[in-house]
Amino acid sequence: MARSAHTGSRRVARVQDWLLRHPSAEPTPPACRYPDPDYVSDAPMNILYRLYLETVLWTLWFFRRLISVDGRLYVFLNAPVFQPYLASVGRMRARAAFLKASAICPAYSEFLKAEAYRPSGKWRLADVPVMTKENYVKRYSIEQRCYGGAIPRSGVVIDESSGSTGQPNNWIRSAAERSDVKRILQLNYQLVFRDSGKILLNCFALGPWATGMNVSMSLVDVGILKSIGPDKSKLVNTLKLLGPGYQYLIFGYPPFIRSFVDECDLDLSAYHIDFIVGGEGLSEGLRSYLLQKARTVISSYGASDLEINIGVETPTTIGLRRLLLDRPALCRELFGRDTPPMIFQYNALDYVIETNPDGELLVTIGRQSGAAPKIRYNIRDSGGTYTFGTLAARLAAHEVELASLAPRTSHFPFLFVYGRNDSSVPFYGAKVFPSDIEQILSATPALQSAISTFQLATAEDEHLTSLLDIHLERALGLNPTPIDETGLHADIFDGLKRVNQDFREVSRLFDPAQVRIHLHDHDTGPFQGRDIRIKNKYIA
Repeated sequence: MARSAHTGSRRVARVQDWLLRHPSAEPTPPACRYPDPDYVSDAPMNILYRLYLETVLWTLWFFRRLISVDGRLYVFLNAPVFQPYLASVGRMRARAAFLKASAICPAYSEFLKAEAYRPSGKWRLADVPVMTKENYVKRYSIEQRCYGGAIPRSGVVIDESSGSTGQPNNWIRSAAERSDVKRILQLNYQLVFRDSGKILLNCFALGPWATGMNVSMSLVDVGILKSIGPDKSKLVNTLKLLGPGYQYLIFGYPPFIRSFVDECDLDLSAYHIDFIVGGEGLSEGLRSYLLQKARTVISSYGASDLEINIGVETPTTIGLRRLLLDRPALCRELFGRDTPPMIFQYNALDYVIETNPDGELLVTIGRQSGAAPKIRYNIRDSGGTYTFGTLAARLAAHEVELASLAPRTSHFPFLFVYGRNDSSVPFYGAKVFPSDIEQILSATPALQSAISTFQLATAEDEHLTSLLDIHLERALGLNPTPIDETGLHADIFDGLKRVNQDFREVSRLFDPAQVRIHLHDHDTGPFQGRDIRIKNKYIA
């Protein structure tokens, strides 16, 4: 027994030494075995399990590299027969990521102790403590959160979050991690747009912010790239310079794309334009508005805390979302609210996505190529997931065939997102969300074109009466749309009762005058001097 324990400790030391010298390795070579905190000995069954895990992941990595050469091969992973296998291997990768993090990431091992994690019985991801900014990111230094307790010495990029919800945070991206993201983005580009030679105009914020720089670094090989940043005049000048003879793919936050379309003095109908948006929700009303100038408008889901392009809209998700706009009862049955969330599809091979009791998404990145682990990370986004089969069965009960909503169907699982769970304001027990206001504006063409953005706030008057303040910013266009200020309050108040069931239920408890509408000229009031490089702030 003594000799066995001594041999086991030497094995652990060798493994830890190898991992420290190869912190971004993906996957682990079959000759190495992670020290598994679930086990107290090197029993034969444990060794066999580790070897099995590593062999499967190594084989998968090789196979995936092979099919990733061409998007036409990668598309086979969308087939229904592969989905249970992808989900199973995704969970296996999540466990491998946990074993690596608990072995050689100082912050994560300390985090497990601080959260009193005590494995017992069969390992389950659901038993692992949840990471948040508060209990992990802000508690440990950026070096402690890296494998080996140090920032890798080369090939590293440090991204910064936009800080739209407070103090910005910084995130380390290894060369291998960026290579993985690049490959996935390029594959998605191939699958959606098929050809090369497009002019790619990146209007996401550049500099330290995650999305803009990653888009530029990832897509420079698939087209003709110009990194513009959120500058409407430079975007217009570029279109004038190159002319309508090219096909353009324009990336940006939805409000930026909207304001570009409103203020552009070019005849955009002469141009072949596709929009890719991200960073915040996109209403179907805004999509329809932008489709007057573009061939397609597609949204992508990601986060600087995790990585960009975790999920992407497909023809199926867009078709489903548009169907649910006219069927609020069905929408509430499927997604818990009368208005449809953003709906994406994602690859369960790369991400294990769970939902906690508060309806918040927990994301585990199974790839071990990153500089730092992300295991059950709670970004505070409200949402959930469906497998294709489960969602199809629930829709079939209402005589809706999921596969018929689009000409091409992917069988990847669905991710639905309502946005930040803490991005709402309470009013008489109801939560009013930015998506509610967006839905109201989108449903009223005159308001859609006349209002640029908005903010929500709650207050009390001198009699301690609760008030809901809705600030609206006039759009700045070449020919601004006039607003019927007399009927504006009724439009907003009635709209809230229509799209928010909780608000509708409590509306009998207060006077409609307690909902106050404030109309501001463009770039005045709470909207004055905002930083166009970051996402809009919707909660005042």
